[in-house]
Order: sequence, then C-alpha cells, then structure tokens
Amino acid sequence: MTNQAAVPPKPVVLEAVLERITYANEDTGYTVARVATEKSGGDLLTVVGALLGAQVGESIRMTGRWRSHPRYGRQFEADSYSTVLPATVQGIRRYLGSGMIKGIGPVMADRMVSHFGTDILRVIEEEPERLVEVRGLGRRRTARIAAAWEEQKAIKEVMVFLQGVGVSTSLAVRIYKQYGDASIGTVRREPYRLAADVWGIGFKTADTIAQAVGIPHDSPERIKAGLQYTLSEAADQGHCYLPEPNLVTAAEKILGVARELIVPALDELAAEEGVVRERVNDVPAVYLVPFHRAERSLARGLQTLLNVPRDRLAAFADVDWAKALAWLRGRTGTELAPEQEQAVRLALTEKVAVLTGGPGCGKSFTVRSVVELAAAKKAKITLVAPTGRAAKRLAELTGHEAATIHRLLQLQPGGDAKFDQDNPLDTDLVVVDECSMVDLILANKLVKAVPPGAHLLLVGDVDQLPSVGAGEVLADLLAAETAVPRVRLTKIFRQAQQSGIVVNAHRVNAGDHPHTRGYPDFFLFPCEESEETAALTVDVVVNRIPAKFGLDARRDVQVLTPMHRGPAGAGSLNALLQDALTPHRETLPERRYGGRVFRPGDKVTQLRNNYDKGEAGVFNGTVGVVTAVSPEDHSLTVRTDEDEDIDYSFDELDELAHAYAITIHRSQGSEYPAVVIPLTTSSWMMLQRNLLYTAITRAKKLVVLTGSRRALAAAVRTTSSGRRHTALAHRLTSPT
Repeated sequence: MTNQAAVPPKPVVLEAVLERITYANEDTGYTVARVATEKSGGDLLTVVGALLGAQVGESIRMTGRWRSHPRYGRQFEADSYSTVLPATVQGIRRYLGSGMIKGIGPVMADRMVSHFGTDILRVIEEEPERLVEVRGLGRRRTARIAAAWEEQKAIKEVMVFLQGVGVSTSLAVRIYKQYGDASIGTVRREPYRLAADVWGIGFKTADTIAQAVGIPHDSPERIKAGLQYTLSEAADQGHCYLPEPNLVTAAEKILGVARELIVPALDELAAEEGVVRERVNDVPAVYLVPFHRAERSLARGLQTLLNVPRDRLAAFADVDWAKALAWLRGRTGTELAPEQEQAVRLALTEKVAVLTGGPGCGKSFTVRSVVELAAAKKAKITLVAPTGRAAKRLAELTGHEAATIHRLLQLQPGGDAKFDQDNPLDTDLVVVDECSMVDLILANKLVKAVPPGAHLLLVGDVDQLPSVGAGEVLADLLAAETAVPRVRLTKIFRQAQQSGIVVNAHRVNAGDHPHTRGYPDFFLFPCEESEETAALTVDVVVNRIPAKFGLDARRDVQVLTPMHRGPAGAGSLNALLQDALTPHRETLPERRYGGRVFRPGDKVTQLRNNYDKGEAGVFNGTVGVVTAVSPEDHSLTVRTDEDEDIDYSFDELDELAHAYAITIHRSQGSEYPAVVIPLTTSSWMMLQRNLLYTAITRAKKLVVLTGSRRALAAAVRTTSSGRRHTALAHRLTSPT
C-alpha cells in the first residue's frame, strides 16, 4: 500500500509584500516573516524559510509549499525567493517608504505616489526629471534618487546571479561596491579574489561560487587559495605561522584533495611570494607575508630601542633614588612596596621594560608613580591603551592625557600609520596599558613610532587571554628572559584582599574554586539548563542588579560569555536583552540587516578595523550606542566610547553587532562596573581558566556568575590548550 503522506506537496509560487520579520537567524538564513497578499484582505500570512536579505516593504515572489504547523497553524514554507516591483498603489507606497531607495522616506513616498499613482516606478525609471513635480523634490535630490534607483537595479542583478550560484543576497551589495559593473565578470572568472577583496566573504563562500561556475576541484588556483585560507584561519586563532606538516594536514581536510597536490601548490605559492617559508627552532614554518614581516620588524625594533646609546631619560641614570622615592611618597601619600620600587626604577632606567601582575597587586599605582617621576623631570610622556575605555581609565589614574594606540599613531585609510620610524613620535616615555591584548601587527606599528632613546613601558596581565589578533606579544616578551627587562608584581595589597573580585580572580588563576559566598561584590546564581541560564542572566541584568545596586542595565552592566553560539551565547542573549532593554516601538525607526535589527539606544560593537571611518578609523572591538536611524538617508549613527559620532550606511551594517552580551575575548582591555558571566555545559570546549580569569578581572564593582556549577568547575580546572605558534621570543634571543 502506498503511503500518501510521504509524497511532498508540489511547489507553488506566492507573491506578497514583506510586512514584518519576526525572526531571522543570520547563521542559517532561516527567517520567520509576515506578508500581505492582494487576496489576504489585510490579514497577514506567515512565511518561513530562506528569506535572509529580503527587506521589509519589498514585493517578493517565493517558491515553496503550504504546510500546517501543529502550533502556529497554516504557513508558507519558502525554498527560494526573488524581489519583484509592486503593482498596487499601496504596495508601491510601502516599497518606496521602506527606505529601500536612498533619499525617499515615508512622507516623500506618500507625496510621490499621490502625484503619479502606479506610474511612479516608471517615472523614476524612464523620466526621473519629472520628479521635480512633487512638492519638496528639487533637482539635486531628484538626481540622488535616480542614481540610487540605478544602483539598486545593478545590485539586484548581482543578487539574482549570486542566488543562482548559492550565495546569500546580503553579500551582493559588498560585491557590487567592490567591483561595480565588473561584479558578475569577476565572480565568474576569479571567484577566489572575493575572499581577499570583499570583507565578509571567506574561502568557503568563494569556493561555493567557484564550484558553481565550473572551476575544477583540483585546480592549482583553488589549492593555493585554500592554503592561504588555512593560514588565515590559523591567524584568526592567534597563530603567526603554522608548521608546514600542520598546514598541509589542515589544508588536506579543508580542500578534500590529495597531499600530493598540496605540496607542489605550496612550492608555487612560496615562489610567487604568497607565503614565506622559514625554519623556526628547527621547525619548517609557513607564514602569511604580513605576519612574517611584522614579527621580524617588531623583534628588530625592540632590539634597536634596547641597544641605542642615546637616552631621552638620562636624568634617571644617576638619580638619588632615596631622595626621589621620598619625594614621590610625599606626593602620593603612599610608600611603594619593594617590587613596585624595582619596577619604577626599571621603567625609568631601561629603554624597554615589562610590568606584569594580577589584580590588586599595584600595577596601576606603579604606573602612576613612573609617570609622576618622569613628569617631575619635565619628560614628554605618551600614555596609550588598546581600547577607548582603557585609555580613559589610564588618564583618570595618572592625571595625564591618554589615547588609544590607533588614535596616537593616526592610522590612515589602508592601515598605514602617520607616525613610524621615518616620522617618530616626539616623546621621552611611552606607557602601554592592557598590553596582553595588543596583537603582533599593532605592536609592530607602535614600536616603529617610538623614537630612539625614548623609554617604552609595557604593562599588562600575562595570565589573561592573549590578543584577539595573531601573536601573544606580552607572553613572548616575558619568554625572552635575557632580552627584555621585566618585573612581576605578586603581592596582593591588604585593601584588595577585601574584594571578592580580586580574591577570586587569584583563586581561579591558581586553579582553586572561587568563594561565591561572603563577599558583597561576587555572587553565583546556580542553574543547570542552558535556556534557563539565559533567562536568569537577562533577569539579573534587567531587574536584579539595577534594583539592588542602582546600576543602569545598559550603561553599567556587561554580559560576558565564553562563546557566541548556543542558548546562553552572545548571539541569543543579545536578542533577549535587546527585547528587554530596547524593544520595538512603532514610533521609532529601526533597520534590519541579516539576522539583526538596529534601533536607537542599542549598544553595539565594531567587528572589523575600518580605517576609512571617523577621524582616525574605527577598530575591531570599539563599543558605542546607536543614537539615530535614518531610513531616508540610509544611515545609522553610533556614538562610540571615545565620544565620536560615526555614520554607517545601511549596507555597512554587517560591520556592527549588538553588544549587550559579548564574548569574553572581545572584552579584553575594557572594564565595566558590573559583569555577568553565564557558564553552561553547552560551551564545554571553551571553558578554560584564563577565559574565566579574564572575565572576572573586567569588573570594577560586581561579578555575578549564572549557570552550571559543573561548568564553573570545568573552567577552573582546565588550563588552555597550549601556546600559539609565534617566533617573537626566538627572534629576540637568537643572535640573528
């Protein structure tokens, strides 16, 4: 007997106007939306499926099938969609007023449709000069609208082509902005170029396109692109290079081709200078070119600073230290501990020095003491940190101006710095705080800008997570024992011993379970299930902390998670916290991009370095608040934590993510009044001691752990899985 239920219903076509997106998963593209059709009589229908990239107000033609959901009732399951121009007055008004066309907002859309009726789209297309007939539209604005219309048409063309080769429509705008009219030709002939040229497209997306346009699986171009991608992925994991056997094995898995094809392609890539081969401690290492250059340059730069005979702080070479420290004690009202005194002397007598230590051990007071003594000798002092928040904290601590490294160096479009070895900073002392998060590339740029004879003091906690970018500069400097002078502060001061944050940070760092009772600033709310932990975390942020401590949920409280995905990951928690703190309001504009919707008041973070934005670029990890969303101008404004207003066009919103919850890695260098840390067994692979330690040390006043006791125990007992592949320490100690 034939089972009729097993036969899937035939695909049908549904045309509708997209009225509302209720859910969108940017990782999978799965979307739940509400649409209106001509026949629905004002009632909205539910559509589910792959609609990522479609915008509210668009008319879309979907292919799929009707299904009956046991809980949600009848809904249309879309397999694919394309956009079509609307035909009714209502549809056109909604389409034009949705912000799809730059220069047209809801009010102007209403006027245009009232004047031209259903003929308005033909007028924009064929007779745009007639738009001046509409009240409020002058020639300049009419020209802007016509240009935006033409650009939209071209982008749609690229979208249709990319849909045909299995690529998400949300990348079409970036491809079009990069290549313009040459987009389709470039995608067809050189798909692997996209991975290098277009932010947001990696090797895997380029490879999908390449297969669709017929590039062979074993093509040398594909294998070379795959090798560079493998090294790039390793750099994203913090490695400056990969040992050649590791690289070949990893590329073999990624590419799915035989080892015998990979080695010749690697030889070819090295000959073309697409990678650099070098032996490091008898290991055959393979580098991407920028990391090899930066590592060699940084080692050379540090050695030059250490060995140059000139000294811009020569006054401290023969200073009476007893007298100097007595003056300092009178100035600050506090006596330095022996370790701190050693660090102060080192910073002012050695050209390069490293100061490390955990919370409560007096790093901040030591830095202040160095600055006080240098200022007393009329030294030119430069204070920097990797993030805006850390720079503000450094300024408050010392009473001297501080800047981010990026602003100090005045990075130009493309990433080159205004200050370098040919145009060094005019300074006698450079102090770099939160040095554990400074990656190889940025450290190299900074050291290049330090003038010969100046002193460089690098301050950080080496037990925290290493930098998000490649390298572990602070750890490498400490590993180069004979090369770089250093002091490690170990004594916890008495007042710091009263803090649960300080005590428990040191306990975790030592592999001991934190004390979760008996302190007014450290709490654990246990909860075993991931979904319940997520709900509890939101309640703690939105209700409990503001009620008990008077802190503002948005401004003062930061959720730090081990990972992005999962029920209690940053992605899911951001959606829940946004709903609680910045909910949808009919009276306020908002803009959806992929799976995210941006509203005024949202806390957001920058996802990549963009040297073209702001006065000196906007950098990965910069945090701010959305202050305005303008559908008419296709733009959104963010006020950063450096008090700068940055404008984003709507097609740049993949550079932003919500920051109500961020991963612990992204929190490096920042400090928050209160930190909430959800720990669940679903993030088991990420639970490590230095991850938890870093999260705890980000808090100034309060730490709240939520979640599983088992997950907490796992984080405390699990040490990180080993050092990154870096060679800075080797280069600093080797004779060459």
